[in-house]
Amino acid sequence: MIKQMIFALLLVCAMCSLSLAAGVQNVDSPAAQKMLRENAELYLLDVRTPQEYFQARLAGSRLIPIDNFLARIGEIPTDRPLLIYCAVGSRSSQVAEYLVRKGYPEVYDLRGGIEAWAKLYRLPVLSGAP
Repeated sequence: MIKQMIFALLLVCAMCSLSLAAGVQNVDSPAAQKMLRENAELYLLDVRTPQEYFQARLAGSRLIPIDNFLARIGEIPTDRPLLIYCAVGSRSSQVAEYLVRKGYPEVYDLRGGIEAWAKLYRLPVLSGAP
């Protein structure tokens, strides 16, 4: 009886972990570019610093630096799909995982960040002040 309860508890924990892990969807730059073209509702979030944002950014992106993220989380819509990026994917993956844990239903993380977007795939970026 106790073994069955422990097994059931472990199974539930594993399923919860899988559902959280499955919540963030990693997309490469060509897939992200297609999503941006085809879905006007997609909210594009840049979590880098303002300096990085002025150097290069994706058209239509909104800047909420990771250092200000918790104070500004109310600016992020809960009823739209989110595509989050940073320089190489580390900061954006942290933010994406946090948003999934907070119940955001559709969260995408740009694999390789803006570096992959611009250098690997040679896709367009903007620079300078918005």
